[in-house]
Amino acid sequence: MKNDKTKPISFVLEAMTILVLGSLFAACHDNDENSGDKAAESPQVENYIQVATGQTTLYDADGEVIASLNIGDPLYGQDANYLSGKTMSYTNNGDGTITDNNTGLMWQGVPSSEDYTWQEAVDYCNELELGGYDDWRMPSCKELYSISDFSSGWPYLNTNYFTLASGKVSKNEQFWSSNYYVGVTVEGGSNAAFGVNHVTGHIKAYSAKSSGPVGGKYVRAVRGDDYGVNDYTNNGDRTITDNASGLMWAQDDSGEGMDWQDALAYAEGSEYAGYTDWRLPNVKELQGIVDYGYSPSATDASKVGPAINPLFNCTPIVNEAGNDDYGYYWTGTSANFKSGQPYYYAWYVAFGMAVDSDGDDFHGAGGVRFDTKYEGGPLGEGGERYYNYVRLVRDAE
Repeated sequence: MKNDKTKPISFVLEAMTILVLGSLFAACHDNDENSGDKAAESPQVENYIQVATGQTTLYDADGEVIASLNIGDPLYGQDANYLSGKTMSYTNNGDGTITDNNTGLMWQGVPSSEDYTWQEAVDYCNELELGGYDDWRMPSCKELYSISDFSSGWPYLNTNYFTLASGKVSKNEQFWSSNYYVGVTVEGGSNAAFGVNHVTGHIKAYSAKSSGPVGGKYVRAVRGDDYGVNDYTNNGDRTITDNASGLMWAQDDSGEGMDWQDALAYAEGSEYAGYTDWRLPNVKELQGIVDYGYSPSATDASKVGPAINPLFNCTPIVNEAGNDDYGYYWTGTSANFKSGQPYYYAWYVAFGMAVDSDGDDFHGAGGVRFDTKYEGGPLGEGGERYYNYVRLVRDAE
């Protein structure tokens, strides 16, 4: 009887030992897999949360600081009056990566100092292994612009978190985006792609095939789902709501150009579609509705038009070269030509071609540049247009 009782107990103990060892082996095996492959841990991206520009100072038309402005004052309604969007916030993960706490995107903190053609930059990102992750990619213009910091400029980037590729403040600090241009530029022909300059703050189209220190550009890799994808609803009352960003836009523009001070007044005094709380958008908000799938110089006839969703109406113009085109649109965000200079410029977004002095497509439809705030104002490189259009915006209810 004794032997009959001990055999079952021994069998049970052996079985339990096998199960425990098997579980430990499986756990160790899972940990090994997770430590070697973080690609499955994709960041949770918030699309399309608006991030503030960081500009909290008010400026007059000559770029000098204004202590305060009240509703109804001339120049009221600029970026620093509204402080729209989430305050920029980042986490240094201590492994060469930076997480944007608003968008959820994870960024390469220290980019390569190499100059790349556009395709070389794409390949670099796709092959990058950093922080234990291998699912890096080239960022879009909207993603790259989301980390632009307009609090002081030169650089337009928070260098407490993001290192400059060249290691110095240089106007050559240009970073490729994934947006290949559908139009034709003076420098790149039909092979141009957009990039963000994180020292001067611009978005421009560059020759995609140029390489080396002169023509090549830098790249800063990102990971996570796509950020900056618009989700429009035509409200049927001449307004368009972007459900992704939570902003409501006027379907029509101002219909005529005006200088920056008049643009601010126009937006503040507008009664449109039954709403009176319109404002001039900041530079990130306005760049956020650019559609890089269109250009007046597009080689594909189906893509000819202003760089914005066809739901929107843009006033056509004839540009300096006598070509059919569309205008620039003011933002409420000021800019300085160089570090330490007054903010006598204001940013605009080119929904038509960002032209050179001859009126030819130089920096591409969807480019972001600046001009002096009024005709005859102080200039750095020479002005192009002082009278630009307005696209009203408000926070959707």
